[in-house]
Amino acid sequence: MHRVPITIVTGFLGAGKTSLVRHLLQASAGRRIALLINEFGELGIDRELLLGCGAACPDDAMIELANGCICCTVAEDFLPALGGLLDRPGRLDHIVIETSGLALPKPLLQAFQWPEVKARVTVDGVVTVIDAAAFAVGAMPDPKPVHAAAHDDPLEEVFGDQLAASDLVVLNKIDLVADDTLDRIVATMAARLRPGVRLVRAARGAVSPLVLLGLGAEAEDDLASRPSCHDLEAAHDHDDFESFVVDRGPVDDPVGFARTLGELIATHRILRLKGFLDVPDFRFRQVLQAVGPRIERYFDRPWRADEDRRTRVVVIGLKGLDRAAIAAALAD
Repeated sequence: MHRVPITIVTGFLGAGKTSLVRHLLQASAGRRIALLINEFGELGIDRELLLGCGAACPDDAMIELANGCICCTVAEDFLPALGGLLDRPGRLDHIVIETSGLALPKPLLQAFQWPEVKARVTVDGVVTVIDAAAFAVGAMPDPKPVHAAAHDDPLEEVFGDQLAASDLVVLNKIDLVADDTLDRIVATMAARLRPGVRLVRAARGAVSPLVLLGLGAEAEDDLASRPSCHDLEAAHDHDDFESFVVDRGPVDDPVGFARTLGELIATHRILRLKGFLDVPDFRFRQVLQAVGPRIERYFDRPWRADEDRRTRVVVIGLKGLDRAAIAAALAD
C-alpha cells in the first residue's frame, strides 16, 4: 500500500516556517501537496499568508488547526484533520505539517505509530527552522542538549525539543547576519544536533524541495534517538505561554504604530507579534511581523471586496502578559 510521506516543519516563534512552506509550494513542480497548519492562538495568520501565493497554495489543499498547539490536541484535532486530508479524492504526493512555534515535535511523532495512521503515512522528516538573526541578538534561548536543559525555562525546553527531533535544520534569515557571526551560530548549532542531521543555510525560507523532501527518515520508527524534556511526563501543556488578539480600526501612522510595538516588546514579556494592518488610502493590506526587537512590515495583496478591512494583531508571550496595558497602547 502506498504510504503518503509527511514532512513536519517545526521551529521557534518567528523562525520563518511559513516563508519556507510558501517557497516549497511555489517550487513544487506539479507535486500534489496538502498542508496542515497549526497556530497558537485564535487567529490564523499563517494560512492567510499562504493563500496569498496564488494557485500554488489552493484553499482546498489546506487545513488549519487554530487556538492551541498540535502536540496537545493530537487525538481530538490532529488525527481527524489528517484523516480528512487522506480521504479526499485523488492521490497525494506529500503532506506538509507546519506546527506552531511552541509545539513539541515528539508527541506528534508518537501519533504516527498508531496502526490506523501508520498504514497510510510515514514521516519523511522533521525540518526545524531557526531564525539566525534572532539568535544573533539573544532573542532565542540557548540550544542546550535536552538532558542539560533547565526545566524551569519553557523557551529552552521547547527549542531543545525541536532541535532534538530534527532530521534537517534550516538556518534561516542568514541575509540579516554578518558572516563571522553566522559561522559562530553554525558551529553552536552543529554541536547540538544528532549524528547525521544536516544543517543548511537559507534566506527568506528559500530551500529547494529536493533538499526538504525525500529524506526518508521514517521518524515514527526512530523515536528513541529523539529525546525530549517531556519523555517522562504523562501529558504536556503550554501554561507557560498565552496569546490574545488586538482588534482595532485603521492605522493612520504605521511607522508610529511600529514604534509603539517596539516599546511594548521591550517592556513586556512579548515573544511574537503578527497580523494585518488596515492603512487608509492603500488598497493593499499590510502584513506585520515582529520577533524580538526586529519589526517587519510589507504589503502583500489587495483587500478583497468581500472582507472586512480592519487591523488585527496576534500577541504571543510568556504567561502574565499585561493584556490591558498592551491593548490600550495599541488602541485607536
